[in-house]
Amino acid sequence: MIPAASRPIDLMAVGLTTLDIAVHPVASLPGEEGQIVERIALSPAGTAAGTAYVAQRLGLQAAVGSAIGIDPQGQLVRSMLEAEGVDTTLLVDDVAMPTSTTVLPIRPNGDRPNWHMLGASLFAPVTPAVLEALDRTAAVHWAAVGFPGTAGQGAGFLAAAKARGAFVTCDLIAPSPAAAQDLDALLPHVDIFMPSLAEVAVLFGKTDDLRAAADHFIAKGAGACLFKLGARGAALLTHDSVIEVPPWRIDPVDTTSCGDSVCAGFHAARHRGLSDRDAMAFACATAAQVASGIGTTGTLASYQGVVDFMATHQTATDASHG
Repeated sequence: MIPAASRPIDLMAVGLTTLDIAVHPVASLPGEEGQIVERIALSPAGTAAGTAYVAQRLGLQAAVGSAIGIDPQGQLVRSMLEAEGVDTTLLVDDVAMPTSTTVLPIRPNGDRPNWHMLGASLFAPVTPAVLEALDRTAAVHWAAVGFPGTAGQGAGFLAAAKARGAFVTCDLIAPSPAAAQDLDALLPHVDIFMPSLAEVAVLFGKTDDLRAAADHFIAKGAGACLFKLGARGAALLTHDSVIEVPPWRIDPVDTTSCGDSVCAGFHAARHRGLSDRDAMAFACATAAQVASGIGTTGTLASYQGVVDFMATHQTATDASHG
């Protein structure tokens, strides 16, 4: 058996690692008498751990480049990632900071307000071990945009990844001024930038012209843009092409990890050689399965499970034509 520290990595995710505690359903906060709920689920989550967790479920060998605290939350995150098969050799224990933790009272319609405690992953630098691991990494998902821990390191890291032939995508957790400035240095090394529509609104100023938004980020150096459009599906734009895919028809339960699952689903499909259009459809189907249950993976079982889902379910476009 190949040691984890020597095993090839299909996808390395760098960025936020948090423990999500999802409570469902929560229509209102309880009074002194409390409330009985249907489910409380704990999951590794965040732009790094959540993406890696879903990617591993889809058959990739994923790795997390991030940090956790030496607390019960961190122990649980590490153990759950390892149980799934995720490579945690690049996940550092921070003795000074707690593990990022989020409590999410999931509303009956799938919306998810939250309480979040900042933690170790926000302040984690790019370690020498993460740099060395690029030699065995096929794709990198950089999701530490604007993080103080990686300040000044991201562009050099992604340049090193590209020099080794890695395919690079980029996502962000919060479109802050620091994130916007960071993107100027990062995007020349990014094959596909993967923001949500809400993030596009902050970074570009509007969302009614996706072509103009894509041109804005492509002019900064991105090879293409994959815009996550929520209930409208997703769109992939290069300098001269547009692929739009509709969402799949489901009754959403928990939409917390939909964005990360789109990223993971696209990587999994691309790894298997699917076309961009088919990869986009697969990515949205992955998000639909995640949104159909509670926690980071929802009802997601496997790559084949997504394929089967696509064969038996309709997209919004299919339904409107039916």
